[in-house]
Amino acid sequence: MTTAPTAPNVAIIGAGPAGLMAAETLARRGIAVDLYDAMPSPGRKFLLAGVGGMNITHSEAFEPFLARYRERAGDLRPMLDDFTPAQLREWIHGLGIDTFVGSSGRVFPTDMKAAPLLRAWLKRLRDSGVRLHTRHRWRGCSADGALRFDSPDGTLSVRPAATLLALGGGSWPRLGSDARWVGELQAHGVAIAPLQASNCGFEVAGWSALLRDRFAGAPIKNVSLALAGQATRKGEFVLTEKGVEGSLVYALSAAIREEIARHGSALILLDLLPERSQQQLAQALGKPRGSQSRGKHIRRQAGLEGAKSALLHECLAADTFNDPQALAAAIKALPIELLRPRPLAEAISSAGGVPFEELDANLMLRKLPGVFCAGEMLDWEAPTGGYLLTACFATGRAAALGLLRWLG
Repeated sequence: MTTAPTAPNVAIIGAGPAGLMAAETLARRGIAVDLYDAMPSPGRKFLLAGVGGMNITHSEAFEPFLARYRERAGDLRPMLDDFTPAQLREWIHGLGIDTFVGSSGRVFPTDMKAAPLLRAWLKRLRDSGVRLHTRHRWRGCSADGALRFDSPDGTLSVRPAATLLALGGGSWPRLGSDARWVGELQAHGVAIAPLQASNCGFEVAGWSALLRDRFAGAPIKNVSLALAGQATRKGEFVLTEKGVEGSLVYALSAAIREEIARHGSALILLDLLPERSQQQLAQALGKPRGSQSRGKHIRRQAGLEGAKSALLHECLAADTFNDPQALAAAIKALPIELLRPRPLAEAISSAGGVPFEELDANLMLRKLPGVFCAGEMLDWEAPTGGYLLTACFATGRAAALGLLRWLG
């Protein structure tokens, strides 16, 4: 075992957005920072999140933005007040990366990519003196309080002036967020809210072979989705072999998951044609179809075909198609029963983690003085749309500032 010399420096464990932002915040204030990550390179999950377009934050007004964090909005408010979405955009511009607001209000780098942003950020960190140690997996603390790492050179023991944990949640474990930290913190008496899938797909009892074989992966566009007690949302989702996933489902995933936990399943109501009223559909579907097949009649009068038509046949009894009023009602509120979320490892993000009640105002663990927490390992969740990254940046900065106050 090699032992690093004692020095007035700070160790940050986890080189995702929260850890990198904490490192920058500390280095700018003259703190020597050692940044450790288990992966061969930093920001692995950040890079993958940007593959389809790097959605960095959202442009909506602050109060609706804050409400996306649901019951944890009050806990996150001070941190998001101190580092707002607008300030995050300015920070990105300071890296030489321009941004734009998409039609949905989401904010993206002009080139839509994560890699240029990460490269510029890492250069800034290196220039400020941050020392990055990759392939260093944290193994907890030794009996004397030192941090233990498995490194390419063997077991490493480090005793920093303070430690900041930004270890991520439990989704996408192959990218480093494997939640091994849960047991380490629980061993020190820290209560952990169970990690659960968030922004995830859900399973149904079982699609027919026809739907699985022909339409798994098909998008269902321009629809509205409702769950009892929740506002109806418009958007799109994707049919999967097991059930449903996609942005419209993710927006309601927390409420769906909670409904399943309470009642064993969740019933969502799908409006396949939100631009047409039930009365208009009933009148159109009630027209004589003559020699046309039933499918062709529905296609001509309601415009339903392909995956939407298949989903309609999947979920309705055959005699419903003979009653224009009942069929119109079903098109406007097609019931789909969801039984369980897909596994945590497949989810975009996770709920649960270190509750704010376990932390003081500086985001320091009450039971581990000198150890601070930030990012997705904290117990909050938000939908996709830039909200996840914004809170990771804001909590990383807040934890670093709290650590500075604690150091005095």
